Amino acid sequence: MPRRRLFYLLAVFAMLGQMAFAMVTTARQQTPTIDEPVYVATAAVYTQQHSLRYNPEHPPLGKLIMATGLLFSGTNELDPAYPGSQSALGRHLLYESGNNPFRLLFAARLPIILLTLLFGLVVLVFARDLTGPAGGLVALALYAFSPDVIAHGSLATLDVPAAGMLLTAFWLAWRGRERPWRYLPLAGVALGAALATRANTLVAVPLLVLVAAWSMWHAQRAQPAATGLEAADAEAAPDPEAAAAPPAKTVTRRLLFSAGALIGTGLIAVAVVWVVYLVVDPHLRWTTPPRLPHPDGLKGLAVDWLPFPQAYRDGMLIQFKFERQTFNGFLLGEAYRGNLWYYLPVALLIKTPLGMLVLWAAGAVTMLFVPRVRAAAVYLLPVSALLLLVAMTGSRDYGTRYAIFLPLFLSVAAASVTLIRIRWVLPVAAVLALTVAVSSLRTFPYYLPYSNEAFGGTANTHLNLHDSNVDWGQDLARLSQKLKTDYAGEKIWLIYKGSGVPAYYGINAANPYAVPFEQVHGILVVSDSRVALASPRLKPLLDSSTPIDQVGYSMTIYRR
Repeated sequence: MPRRRLFYLLAVFAMLGQMAFAMVTTARQQTPTIDEPVYVATAAVYTQQHSLRYNPEHPPLGKLIMATGLLFSGTNELDPAYPGSQSALGRHLLYESGNNPFRLLFAARLPIILLTLLFGLVVLVFARDLTGPAGGLVALALYAFSPDVIAHGSLATLDVPAAGMLLTAFWLAWRGRERPWRYLPLAGVALGAALATRANTLVAVPLLVLVAAWSMWHAQRAQPAATGLEAADAEAAPDPEAAAAPPAKTVTRRLLFSAGALIGTGLIAVAVVWVVYLVVDPHLRWTTPPRLPHPDGLKGLAVDWLPFPQAYRDGMLIQFKFERQTFNGFLLGEAYRGNLWYYLPVALLIKTPLGMLVLWAAGAVTMLFVPRVRAAAVYLLPVSALLLLVAMTGSRDYGTRYAIFLPLFLSVAAASVTLIRIRWVLPVAAVLALTVAVSSLRTFPYYLPYSNEAFGGTANTHLNLHDSNVDWGQDLARLSQKLKTDYAGEKIWLIYKGSGVPAYYGINAANPYAVPFEQVHGILVVSDSRVALASPRLKPLLDSSTPIDQVGYSMTIYRR
């Protein structure tokens, strides 16, 4: 093996290796985040009972992936007649069914970790396809050291799987420009997998099928005479008679093949969604929830026309119901009601490493102006912009996880800077990638509350953001250790936001809301999301307490 190739493989292995170590360490140390018990319990119901009745607002594939880990964890059987909500079911599975929540949760997280690492290879190969080996390393470095990707790739949630499958679909569509019969059907499969993981990927469907059609057009233009499976072979010899065909006939053939690619890719995606639902329940037993509102106008019509199972369409209606609600938000130290259109862009500025922001912007601009990658921009930039715009209209200003696709798509775009023929560009790109790595390593193992140095670093994220940006209920185990080590024997009061059960971790704390405030003395622990949105009851309690410590950069310890 040539020495240069060996060094390249070692660099790839080192970056993915540190990413794997960071994610496994994080997964082992963090207790359940708010959404995870619901997903994990639903995954258990899928495998044990083959029922779709829990968590219908999200399609099944991501939870089926988690279920592959549960198969090896010895999960105890759930009662098919359990009467509680999906949130109650999650607590029941983890804490009331005789399971070990640490082992069970890690078993569900591990398949997502492995999938996240595989998406790193997609980022690497996509960037190499576009720009060459150096660009591949730049893209992989941005992906592998992204605090957001590490944070959410180590959780049993759906954000990274959906984004990674969507990136895979666009990469395969790009490869379809050379071998459409091989790669475009696979692009349809990857698109279907994304749709079967999160319904918000639906907005990318028109773009994906259009670029699939364009890839087929390009392939037919490169080989105008190739028909059928011969187009899959790059070495297929052109037909002299077809080569001499009139231009109108050639254009018609290209249009027909391109239309076939558009329709075929879409149909394959639809088929994948149906297969996923049938895997969960071959009989598709599903009852529409009572009093589920149905929107009027185009939105309602679009849901009715979706060629998906009724459970999928009702899940979208549940999401629309959520979107009509008003939620609390917190940005740059200010609490508010409702949503801010600029929330996500500002949150991304706070939580994205500075070097990554520069390389994202430089890569996007380069793709527009360098001829070699200008065509590839269509496969990366429009979908990134569209997904971001749609996410900005959401009613829940809860975190950059709603834009987790950006570190994937824009890492590939950033590789384009290696094509700039100016001597100092490549060293500067390497230095910027190195600053991303340093910033990421400095926050280890606290990736969820990361923010970049311009906003004070991880320790100050709670001053600017809340919820899944910083405090998602993940630090009960760390709190337990902190209290045993530093505050043994003291009276503990706790205001916790999360889905974990503090008592399970040995946290014997009282509720300060249950007694008059003048009786609250000792150690007061408050989740930072509660501090950010301090209620009229909580605010005077905090104002009369002194912050003395923190836990995992997600909880603040006060003395009162």
